[in-house]
Amino acid sequence: MKKNADSTIKDAILVTGGAGFIGSNFIRYVFERTDYKGKIVNIDKLTYAANPANLQDISEKYKNRYFFEKTDICNYDAVMEIFKKYKITKVVHFAAESHVDRSILGPKAFIQTNIVGTFNLLEISRQYWNAQISIQNRSIFRFHHISTDEVYGSLGMKGLFTEKTAYDPHSPYSASKASSDHLARAYYHTYRLPVSISNCSNNYGPYQFPEKLIPLVIINALEGKSIPIYGDGKNVRDWLYVEDHCSAIWSILSNGKAGETYNIGGREEKTNFDVVNKICKILDRLHPARESKFSSYKDLITFVKDRPGHDRRYGIDPSKIENELGWKAEVDFDAGMRKTVEWYLANPRWIKNIKSGEYLKWIDKNYSKRQ
Repeated sequence: MKKNADSTIKDAILVTGGAGFIGSNFIRYVFERTDYKGKIVNIDKLTYAANPANLQDISEKYKNRYFFEKTDICNYDAVMEIFKKYKITKVVHFAAESHVDRSILGPKAFIQTNIVGTFNLLEISRQYWNAQISIQNRSIFRFHHISTDEVYGSLGMKGLFTEKTAYDPHSPYSASKASSDHLARAYYHTYRLPVSISNCSNNYGPYQFPEKLIPLVIINALEGKSIPIYGDGKNVRDWLYVEDHCSAIWSILSNGKAGETYNIGGREEKTNFDVVNKICKILDRLHPARESKFSSYKDLITFVKDRPGHDRRYGIDPSKIENELGWKAEVDFDAGMRKTVEWYLANPRWIKNIKSGEYLKWIDKNYSKRQ
């Protein structure tokens, strides 16, 4: 465990979307699991899926090294001021609208945040890198863009996505992320801005907003509600425990090459039905059902109409990051799923605050005047 560093530290990482699921886990990982001695500046617009309370303990423990700014990445002047104020040396760009169902119902926000917002960050980084940053820090500057395997489209029953797989996005969400990937690459090739990209498989773990499959299943089961599965439940995803994703990003920041793309996956392909069934089995052991109307949480499973453009299978080949950077996922699906279920069982207050909307009132009270 590291001790706080002094105020002379010059390394400063800007994390966008750091109050969200993966971003907050990444900030926690860097402070608690690495030897990093610099600052982290978390900028987040605080939309519905963000919660700065996810990092309240980090904020208190690392108050001289962790800073939060409520900021929209589309606000050029505000973000540029943050770059200058904290003398940013690295950018880790998580901020994105990420829920496929929401992108189908309302794609405009996805275009604005994921495409325009990413362009804004890249252009600010280019201007800052060229004119503001010191020669010493310029050599260590990096812009790392977090993307998704959904940009590749749908696989058949065989094969895996590699870094050379052609893009074929099928939803407004994946199309917006594909667009932002292309922008990031263009800024490397055109301006030589030191950009790297990673495309990851489905993440799971603590602090995930309950619109996503795994927390939705856990919470619905605990409340005795129906557990919905799209279509026949045979859609396949590669699952990655969020802490493994964080360690992969850190490996890229530490040893990855500018201009490169790295696929990050857990080598844990599961059907949606297998995932739901696993959660139910774990809950049956750790928190047996008390409702007389069902004996196992599996009794709550309900198949519902499939969503439009639902890709059949994703599978990531992480060989490049494994071979070049020595990274490998450490948490297998069984262990990761048990840890995840245990976390939600141990944090009923967090669930209650999310479900009731109390976290939004807390955000409004504490951050309404910070733009």
